[in-house]
Amino acid sequence: MRILMLSWEYPPRSIGGLAQHVCDLSSALAAAGDEVHLITVGTPESKEMEIKDGVYVYRVQSYNLSAPDFVSWILQLNLSMIERAVPLVNTLKKFDLVHAHDWLVAYAGRVLKHAYQLPLIATIHATEYGRNQGLHNDLQRYISDVEWWLTYEAWRVIVCSHYMEQELKRVFQLPADKIRVVPNGVDMSRYQQRETANLSRDFFASPDEKIVFFVGRLVQEKGAHLLVDAVPKVLNYYPQVKFIIAGKGPALEYLKNKARDMNIYEKIYFTGYIDDRTRDFLYREADVAVFPSTYEPFGMVALEAMAAHTPVVVADVGGLGEIVQHEVNGLKCYPGNPNSLADNILRLLHEPDLAKKLAERAYQDLRKFYTWSEIAYKTREVYTEVHDDYEAKAWKTDSWLAEIDLREKNQKGVEEIGRYAVPGYLLGKEQRERTETITKGGRYH
Repeated sequence: MRILMLSWEYPPRSIGGLAQHVCDLSSALAAAGDEVHLITVGTPESKEMEIKDGVYVYRVQSYNLSAPDFVSWILQLNLSMIERAVPLVNTLKKFDLVHAHDWLVAYAGRVLKHAYQLPLIATIHATEYGRNQGLHNDLQRYISDVEWWLTYEAWRVIVCSHYMEQELKRVFQLPADKIRVVPNGVDMSRYQQRETANLSRDFFASPDEKIVFFVGRLVQEKGAHLLVDAVPKVLNYYPQVKFIIAGKGPALEYLKNKARDMNIYEKIYFTGYIDDRTRDFLYREADVAVFPSTYEPFGMVALEAMAAHTPVVVADVGGLGEIVQHEVNGLKCYPGNPNSLADNILRLLHEPDLAKKLAERAYQDLRKFYTWSEIAYKTREVYTEVHDDYEAKAWKTDSWLAEIDLREKNQKGVEEIGRYAVPGYLLGKEQRERTETITKGGRYH
């Protein structure tokens, strides 16, 4: 198949786990014989176009305008993506589908779907509602509406866990037959490499200390504050432990001050941002990896730790609760409960044979269920299902998009899209349709 992939993250631009997911999935699809063309956001040091691991990568910049806010910048970025896609599709002629990752590329995905009559697949990696445990301001409501809009437009919606499947049903009233669950994968070889030049365990902990490792964005939902709260109990029963909290985010200074107030600052090493090489080194050196999230659509970090043969303790929430089977391939604690977290950490520290057994079983599970070749195969099953459905049905498009001609080299067509892709117009129009669809008992297409 010839696939047009849209993502606002791709290495070297990496803000969360989306960049690595798109990179690994695209490469695995290309290795399986698909032709993948990816349009993403450029950085000053990256090439505008390159072929990476068999994937055709095109990087664009947002319009060089003074965007007053993030949403305006995203709209400008989507216009840039559309402008890059138009000559690409006109030159190569035949694409089989468009695959859009998250709300930030929804506008481009929707326009390309209708302008070229291509089936659209969306992957929703997380929702604004879930991240914030509700919608508390206008920006959050706007983002959530665009997420709904993307799921409405998509022929199929891919999510990474059954937890996310239920969330989309609840938040967006999305029909079950439109959702497909395909987990994330992990490149296991990446965590077995032993290149440790300029890295030493002694830099992070003394030889007699065990290492308890957390890595993630320092935001409320990742639960680093719960680990800090668990530290005193762990130290009371097992004093020779060093806690390493790696990552950056708005909660960093709060966590440092909290540790000082609790008189445990010397037992916690806040590394700030670490590169992938240092992260992988710490995965291998850690005695326990801890992920006490309060909201986690999947939990890539758990797979990464498992790939490094490190036993894990996770909160029994979201995708983490699906990856880890308690006392089979890891331990689970009660969500939001520092005492439960401390008890499970202590169990692995006091029972090294159990820790080794869990780590080995987890590694075997990765080999069976979470390789990227397996994930690419499952993703392609969704592609095939959508393509067959597309071939069997007549196309229906919105009247305003039917009037826009992108199939010729037509700058006017791109400018015409810009007139519609402005805050308030599309969203207001689609919100009315959303209300009517739900009220009348209709279903999404």
